[in-house]
Amino acid sequence: MTDPSLDHASTARAYDAVAVLYADLFSDSLRSLPLDRALIGAFADCVRAAGGRTVADLGCGPGYLTAHLRGLGLEAFGVDLSPVMIGLAREAHPELRFDVGSMDALDAVADGQLDGMVSWYSLIHTPPGDLPRYFEEFHRALAPGGHLLLGFFESGGGPLAAFDHKVTTAYRWPIDDLAALAEAAGFTETGRMLREPGPDERFRRGHLLMTRS
Repeated sequence: MTDPSLDHASTARAYDAVAVLYADLFSDSLRSLPLDRALIGAFADCVRAAGGRTVADLGCGPGYLTAHLRGLGLEAFGVDLSPVMIGLAREAHPELRFDVGSMDALDAVADGQLDGMVSWYSLIHTPPGDLPRYFEEFHRALAPGGHLLLGFFESGGGPLAAFDHKVTTAYRWPIDDLAALAEAAGFTETGRMLREPGPDERFRRGHLLMTRS
């Protein structure tokens, strides 16, 4: 297991350095991704259907997904390791809450406080051996029956593999393996979506919708 504080600090520095460019490139990215928008909409429907509204966008970056979730009728707030990203998110969306923090230690969130969580391409930099700790924290913070939505780079039928992400080292996961890790922490799979890479994307995209037991 890696030292979490060192891993977090390295990732935060990497995203601080590219935060402005990242926000410029991706703040409107959902507009051209209809399948992704549909799955995020299904997540929001599931949260509301269960009588919930409070959701966390974990690894929120400049806050575009947090704002999208609010537009779907959820009480959404964002958490990110990068102080620069959080500053950009607060500037772009002053009506929303954004906190600097790590998704594996949600200190401001009480046990069972959340109705939903989204980790949208934010677990991708986590060393594989550390992921069980993250899922344990997700399980703690979610209410029973709460929903978890994961977006990640999928391995395309191959094994778990590191790759040269433009910001810092990231991992491509076999969707079955990632689902199994979440299930071991007390989540049940509701559904999944795989889509092939678009014109400006390198890898297949994986998505899992899970429910906390």
